[in-house]
Amino acid sequence: SPQFSFCCNKYSEMTKLQVVSTCVIRSQKSIEKKIQLTPWDLQLLTGDSIQKGLFFHKPNLQQHRELAKSSSEIINRLKISLSDTLNHFPLLAGRLVASKNSDDTLSFFVDCNNEGAEFTYVTAPDLTVADILEQTYMPKIVKSFFPLNGVRNYEGVSKPLLAVQVTELVDGFFIGCTINHCVADGTSFWHFFNCWSEIARNGDSNLIVNKPPVLDRWFPEFVASPIHVPLSKEHVHDEFDLPLLEERVFHFSKENIAQLKAKDNSEYGNHQKICISSLQAVLAHLWQSVIRCRCGTNADEKFSFKLLIGARPRLQPHLPESYFGNAVHFVNVTTTAREMLEHDSGWAALQMNKVVSTQTHEEVMNFYQSWVKNPKIVKKSEVVANSLIASSSPRFHVYVNDFGSGRPVAVRSGAGNKHDGKMTIFCGAEQGSIDIEACLTPETLHAMGQDTKFMGAVSKIEIV
Repeated sequence: SPQFSFCCNKYSEMTKLQVVSTCVIRSQKSIEKKIQLTPWDLQLLTGDSIQKGLFFHKPNLQQHRELAKSSSEIINRLKISLSDTLNHFPLLAGRLVASKNSDDTLSFFVDCNNEGAEFTYVTAPDLTVADILEQTYMPKIVKSFFPLNGVRNYEGVSKPLLAVQVTELVDGFFIGCTINHCVADGTSFWHFFNCWSEIARNGDSNLIVNKPPVLDRWFPEFVASPIHVPLSKEHVHDEFDLPLLEERVFHFSKENIAQLKAKDNSEYGNHQKICISSLQAVLAHLWQSVIRCRCGTNADEKFSFKLLIGARPRLQPHLPESYFGNAVHFVNVTTTAREMLEHDSGWAALQMNKVVSTQTHEEVMNFYQSWVKNPKIVKKSEVVANSLIASSSPRFHVYVNDFGSGRPVAVRSGAGNKHDGKMTIFCGAEQGSIDIEACLTPETLHAMGQDTKFMGAVSKIEIV
């Protein structure tokens, strides 16, 4: 079997990953269905896939004999349950199809042709869960725990829309999923993951999942489907050189979040008769530290924080909670370094709150309608300039994903869509806490670790 070597931060020697097997997993119930893509889906054509995964400890044989399984039993259970789950999510076993229109544009849809998802089993015989989670900075080897690295969304015409890699460590497993971002956003990603773990845990192929997905896309009356997209070579070849990056997870406890929120609301929110949220307080605290710690920042230079706004709650009943697809778009909160540093972080949280409050039903519909009139594919090089981007959400059900051998101990994301300023938000293992996986240049990230004002609200993560 092929072997790959990576340097783990804790050791000078190289850690080898060995690919044990790769196979295709198909749904047991083939259906003939074509799913057209919406503006929220199509704008992500040239981006990277979503990559998220979970660490699990192997159950202790003496303490949890009923949960302890051999590696082959665990892998077999995951394969069978994945096939059962694809019965409910047939588009994840399909492929994208691009059809050329007479006006030289393209239209895309998902063909639920059951070509299958990719499943890879890998071993890391020299690596423990603690070797990864006890590091201050995320070891580079974590990126290799995900399949389909470097694959762009439009490549779903020939590549799987879903790929899973299970990496066995000395004392645990990492289950990493890569899902084409044109077919799912973060809400849908964890919807799938939750259903898969539910089916695996119950061991019932006929299980009716708690929240079956709504697969059909929604198109308002003013939209003619399929949508015509002018996908050009400059979009496909939109490459840019990333600087050297590092990643670190900052943990905010429930108590520290409450203190940040209370402070921001007492100084800014209450006077404006609004309520700054817990997440807005945390993100503003982090944003201010990034501005403080970035070297050579011009005081009058403009910086933006791009926030992802969910459309599901704003477009019900058209988009129910279980709508499976993309239903988010970016909004910008923009300020200068001078404005940011002349105020407390509560001021930045207030700016976020004001922008988010403008995203009403009407505003979301305006985005949809204007995009159809003038389709704009998101270009990486345009998104990352002088900006932080917050993705994912602390509301996603991450730590409920028990596949039959216990709950996860940590969550991590892959290399997809990473750049200087990418902030990935997760709920913490402790209820009410928040983890932010920050991707920044080493200079900025190291300086934040020495920023006493910022680190005063950050707690040490206790690994269970």
